[in-house]
Amino acid sequence: MAQSGPRRRFENRLNCEQVFRMKIAVLPGEGIGPEIVESTLKVMNLVDAQFGLGLSYEHHVVGLPSLAIHGTTFLPEVLEACRAADGILLGPVSHQDYPMRAQGGINPSGELRIQLDLYANIRPSRSRSGIPHYGRTPMDLVIVRENTEGFYADRNMFSGSGEFMPTPDTALAIRKITAKASSRIARSAFELAMQRRKHVTAVHKQNVMRISDGLFLAEVRKVAAEFPEVQYDEQLVDSMAALLVRDAAKFDVVVTTNMFGDILSDEASELSGSLGLAGSVNASATHCMAQASHGSAPDIEGKDLANPTSLLLSAAMLLDWLAIHHKNNAFHLAAQQIESAIDAVLRNPELRTKDLGGPLGTKGFTNAICLQMDHS
Repeated sequence: MAQSGPRRRFENRLNCEQVFRMKIAVLPGEGIGPEIVESTLKVMNLVDAQFGLGLSYEHHVVGLPSLAIHGTTFLPEVLEACRAADGILLGPVSHQDYPMRAQGGINPSGELRIQLDLYANIRPSRSRSGIPHYGRTPMDLVIVRENTEGFYADRNMFSGSGEFMPTPDTALAIRKITAKASSRIARSAFELAMQRRKHVTAVHKQNVMRISDGLFLAEVRKVAAEFPEVQYDEQLVDSMAALLVRDAAKFDVVVTTNMFGDILSDEASELSGSLGLAGSVNASATHCMAQASHGSAPDIEGKDLANPTSLLLSAAMLLDWLAIHHKNNAFHLAAQQIESAIDAVLRNPELRTKDLGGPLGTKGFTNAICLQMDHS
């Protein structure tokens, strides 16, 4: 008979102990970042003890606190520490409040995506039992967003900015789409679909952006031909925005370019229940960064009001990535433990955070998650 519960977890710990040492670079960010990072580390420490993951942490200051101390929001040494780590945990940052890059304002999230080539932003959106959803149907989909080019001015040029003003009254932005980036994000989407319901939808605006989105679609179609088991279709981005409201249940894995994915993933998260309930990782074949899908919410900083669910789910996704990358199922079991505990706690209205109509703050909700994991 298969073993389960504490005995199985204990044996997993024995099997993994002294074998794996996983170094996680922790960047608390600013605003509510340090609070939800603290909650996430508490939960990760618990699954580490249960499953013997061998996690260790290196903490680094980024953002406005770093700017005040070092004159930059993101030190080169922090980048190299992240490059050397097995995984990265990044709290929300207030990059909209940073000075220009020349004055030390570097967005840690964007810089890590560029420098570590974190080309795939993976954003699940799933309706959860007991939490109202705002579309006409429940949803369980994943948006796979290309992360390194598109209209994003900080990551589409070798030198300089992709956004500029040739005259005082004219602003221009360059959109970068490459065959390489389109092909590899498509492959990520189809490989993910093979683990789910085997359906991929490519989202585009090729009727207007005939060349750039034409190139994107051409590469996606090439990859689609390699996966005959996967149903493949395409949607215009404006149609997709409406269908997420009207009939989200028909979608499984959605692959798209950077800006479209940024907008649609926030829409899908909110429609599924709340932006605060959506996990997110930025990944490549060699690095993975867990990052909450929401912002730094400085208006509730230090008030024990922040919902840590998004970062908790992002950390679970990081553990799943480590399970695949290191071929160690204990990390997958730990990720499942976190997800299951979150689902169980959210089903109880008395254990929800205040943004979801419950009575709990950040610490109380985190304690409820840990208690649920202890009893599962």
